Amino acid sequence: MTAIRTEQALDAVFAPYGPLGRAIPEYRFRPQQREMAVQVAHAMQDRRVLLAEAGTGTGKTVAYLVPALLVGGKVLISTGTKTLQDQLFHRDLPAVREALGVPVSVALLKGRANYVCQYHLERNLHDGHLATREDAADLRAIARFAARTRRGDKAELAEVPEDSPAWPLATSTRENCLGSRCEKFADCFVMQARREALAADVVVVNHHLFFADVMLRDEGTAELLPACNTVILDEAHQLPDTATAFFGETVSTGQVLDLCRDALTAALAEARDVPDLPDFTRRTDRAARDLRLALVGSEARFTAAAAGDNAPFQAARATLQRALHDLATAFDALAERGEGLAHCARRAAELATRLDRWSDSPEEDFVRWGEAYAHAVVLHLTPLAVAAPFRRQIEGAARAWILTSATLAVRGDFSHYQRELGLEAAETASWDSPFDFAANALLYVPRGLPLPNSPAHTDAVIDAALPVLAAAGGRAFLLFTTLRAMRQARERLGERLRAAGIRVPLLAQGEGSRTELLDRFRRLGNAVLVASASFWEGVDVRGEALSVVVIDKLPFAPPDDPVLAARLAHLRRLGRDPFTEFQLPQAAIALKQGAGRLIRDERDRGVLVLCDPRVVAKPYGRRLLDSLPPMRRTRDLAEVTAFFAAPARRADAVG
Repeated sequence: MTAIRTEQALDAVFAPYGPLGRAIPEYRFRPQQREMAVQVAHAMQDRRVLLAEAGTGTGKTVAYLVPALLVGGKVLISTGTKTLQDQLFHRDLPAVREALGVPVSVALLKGRANYVCQYHLERNLHDGHLATREDAADLRAIARFAARTRRGDKAELAEVPEDSPAWPLATSTRENCLGSRCEKFADCFVMQARREALAADVVVVNHHLFFADVMLRDEGTAELLPACNTVILDEAHQLPDTATAFFGETVSTGQVLDLCRDALTAALAEARDVPDLPDFTRRTDRAARDLRLALVGSEARFTAAAAGDNAPFQAARATLQRALHDLATAFDALAERGEGLAHCARRAAELATRLDRWSDSPEEDFVRWGEAYAHAVVLHLTPLAVAAPFRRQIEGAARAWILTSATLAVRGDFSHYQRELGLEAAETASWDSPFDFAANALLYVPRGLPLPNSPAHTDAVIDAALPVLAAAGGRAFLLFTTLRAMRQARERLGERLRAAGIRVPLLAQGEGSRTELLDRFRRLGNAVLVASASFWEGVDVRGEALSVVVIDKLPFAPPDDPVLAARLAHLRRLGRDPFTEFQLPQAAIALKQGAGRLIRDERDRGVLVLCDPRVVAKPYGRRLLDSLPPMRRTRDLAEVTAFFAAPARRADAVG
C-alpha cells in the first residue's frame, strides 16, 4: 500500500461516520488520533523507529491498533501491566477488529507465573505442605479450575486471591520449569499459549514478558521477536526502568528458599536411599535465613560498600555461597536418577554463580546493591545504563518499532528519553491533548508552605488541601512521593476532616488491592484516597468522582538510592550535569504522569494542587510547570473555591 493510499484508507476509517464511528458508540473524531495513526502506519511500512507522545484523550490505543490491523504482517504489542494487557486484548482490540471487519488472528501471552502448572499443582496437592486450611482450600480450588479451563490463566479464577500462597505451588518459574522433559508437557498451558502466539497475526504481551521472554531469550519464546514485522511498545515511559531490571541480575533469599523446597521434594522422591541429601537443602535453607538476620536494623536499600562493612552479613553471605555450591555438587552427582535432582543441581549452580558475581564483580558499568525486606534479601547487579543493549535489540533486524506514551518528552524535547534507550536517531512526534485544559482545569500552588525537607511539610500539605477538599466535597486523590509521608498524611487527614466536620469517605493505599480501592472510589463518588507511587500512573477515573489531585512534592528520585547515586556519579565523571540531564527530566515526566490522573474525559473538571514551593521559587520550576498541560494557574485559594462554585461548562465533544 502506497503512502497516499494508506492515508486515504485511514481517512475513511477515522471519519466521523466511518467504520469506527458506526461500530463504537463513544467514538469521536480526533485530528490528533488520525495524524498519529498515519505516522504509525508509515513507520510500519518503512520499518522505522518512531517515538510517539500522545496527550491524554488522543486515543493512542486506537491510533496504533488501526494500522496494526490494516498494514499487515505480524505485530507484537506490549503494554505496561497485566491489567492494561487484559484491557487491550479483551476490550480495545476486539472492538477495533470488529469495526474494521478484518480477519486478523490475535493472541494473549503472559508470563509463565500466570498459568497453572499441572506438574507442580499435582505434586504439591498431594504433599500437603500448606500453612493454613485456607491455603489448602485455595489449592483445591485451583485444581478444580485446572480440570475445566482451556487456557489455565489465573486471571480467570477470581475465587482465589492473586496473592494467595497457593499460587506459587500451582505455577512454575523459569528456574523450576522442567521444559520438554516434564511429564505434563503435552498439556502445558504455557506452551499452549505460546503456540497460539506464534500462529497469531497480533500478539499482546506486557513489558516484563517482553524483556524476559523475548529480549533476553531466556524462556524459549525467541521465535516471537524474529517472526514479527512490527513491535509496538505502549506505556513506553516505563521501558528504561524495566530494561534496567532485566539487563541486570538478581539473587534473592526467596529464590534460594524456593530451591530448597523443590530440592527436598526431589530428594525424597528420587533419592530416598541417600539419607544425607536432605541435609544439603536444610543447610542452604538455614544459610539463606541467616543472611536476612544479619541485616537486622539495616535500611531497606543498601550499597555493596555498606554490606562490606557489615561483618555478620559478609560471614552469612560466604556461608550461603558455600552451601549453594555444596548443594549443586551433591545433587549433580545423582542427576542421572531423575529430572528433579538434575534440575535442582542446575538451579543451585546458577544461584551460586550469581551470588559469586555479586560478591566479587569488578565491573564498573554495574551497580551492586541490595534490598532488605521483612523476610527476604534481594541482591542486585544493575547496569548503569541500558542504552547500548537496548539499541542492539532495535538494530538486530529490519522491523518497525513504535514506542508510545502520554509522557516521553519534556516540553516537546525527547532527548532525555532518547539518550536513556540509545534511540538518538529515532523519529519523534507528539500530539497535545484535545481536552480544553484552560477552561476545565486549574493549577493551584498554595502560599506559605515549608520546603519538602521540613518535618512540618506533610502536615502543611494536609492543612493546605483541607479547604480544597471542602470546596470540592471530597472527590480527591492525595498523591505522596514516599510511603512514610503517605501514612503520616492519612492519620493527619482523618483528624482534620473530623475536626472540620467534613463527612467524606477516606480511603488509603494498603487497605485493599488497587483494583478494589479504585472500584470503591468510583462507586462512592465523593471519596478521598491517600496513596503513593502505585496510583501515579495507569489509573483512569472519569467523571466527577475525581475532581482534585493533590501532589505533595516534586517527584525527584531520592538521591540516596544506590542506583541513582551511582548514575549521577557516573555522569559527573563524564563531565555532564546530572541534575539538568537526568534528575530534572525524570521529575518532569513523573510529574506529568501524576497530573495526568486529573482530566480523563472531555467533560472532566478539576484542580491540581502542587504543594512544593520550589516550583515557583527555583529557576527550574518553570521548566517543570511548562511540561504540564496548559492549565490556568493560581496561588489564591479564593479562585479555587470559585472554580468549584461555578457551574460546569458543558464542553462540546471533541472525540
